[in-house]
Amino acid sequence: MLRVIGAGLPRTGTMTLKNALETLLGAPCHHMAEVFARAETDPPAFKAAAEGDYPDWDALFEGYAAAVDWPASAFYAELAEQYPDAIVVLSRRDSFETWWTSVNNTIFKRFEDPLVEAGPEWLAMIEGLWTKTFGDADRTGDTAAVKAAYERYHDRVRETVPAGRLVEFETGAGWEPLCKALDLPIPAEPFPHLNSTKEFNDKMAQFQAEHPQP
Repeated sequence: MLRVIGAGLPRTGTMTLKNALETLLGAPCHHMAEVFARAETDPPAFKAAAEGDYPDWDALFEGYAAAVDWPASAFYAELAEQYPDAIVVLSRRDSFETWWTSVNNTIFKRFEDPLVEAGPEWLAMIEGLWTKTFGDADRTGDTAAVKAAYERYHDRVRETVPAGRLVEFETGAGWEPLCKALDLPIPAEPFPHLNSTKEFNDKMAQFQAEHPQP
């Protein structure tokens, strides 16, 4: 059963958040990184969910105590209803411009290059997540429309999730906001900092080198 639901967009420190939550909760946290190893189940399930055909959330997240990043975060509202005792964490960068630079230098490079192991469902899942989150904003040709949709998304999260249940978590916030919301002690170890733009692209290059397309 999920104790933490991420509502933050990709490239808002979600890998760091995943690692921190796993330390705090002592259990796995779902993240896009998990989908690579669950290519037969996750992409079709989340593609269908983006079309309104929701999966058995308990079965999909069996063994996980938290879920952050796409694909799960696109369904923060549905998951918040399914798990009413979970807190919702809205991870975010300091500005749209910072986020936009990061996504363009990392995940957007992969949108037109789906991994073979995921098959055609992979790109369909991503496009479904984009549409659910940003509507008809054109990520390739209208930055102003994307910025407006980005701001509407964050406003929608704040309107949907009660303030007492929502943790706004800006990059670099550290342990305190999470520990306070979860009523847990602050760990002695430093807060992690993972998955920079360079680290992301290096990992993707390594993965593709190890899994060449036919």
